[in-house]
Amino acid sequence: MELKALIKDIPDFPQPGIIFRDITTLLQDPAGLQHTIAQITEQGAPLAADYIAGIESRGFIFGMPVAHQLQTGFIPIRKGGKLPREVHSIAYELEYGQDQLEVHQDAFKPNSRVLIVDDLLATGGTAAAAAKLIDKAGAKVVGFAFVIELNGLAGRNNLPSDIPIISLVQY
Repeated sequence: MELKALIKDIPDFPQPGIIFRDITTLLQDPAGLQHTIAQITEQGAPLAADYIAGIESRGFIFGMPVAHQLQTGFIPIRKGGKLPREVHSIAYELEYGQDQLEVHQDAFKPNSRVLIVDDLLATGGTAAAAAKLIDKAGAKVVGFAFVIELNGLAGRNNLPSDIPIISLVQY
């Protein structure tokens, strides 16, 4: 299945010169959504993860069904201030400022294997921060899985080179 055909290009969003890759059209297509989940599941299965960690918010959309298919737990990686119990936090740089990710301190059993799932790999900043956060929580990242990778932004260069990266669609 050609997933690229189900992703809509929105020019000049959120600012002039940017082409936004809109996945809502992919989510609306039952066969495309099922294929996307099946591909992440199939390619992620050999990594033998104990948990799928989804990055807020679109990583939740794809991570939950992958966790279900792989019969693993699902751990949400949230923006700052959204989790109710004690958390590990990490601040990271955005193109225009800083943001923060958090995970519950008791989210992972020690030395657990974790597959990080998100919709998009752009510069790699958010995924790299999530990996550091998971390490801080005492678990081990065994892979990254993205629906879309923007090759021109070289995000994979900002992720650990020894950890596999799955990307279904590349621009």
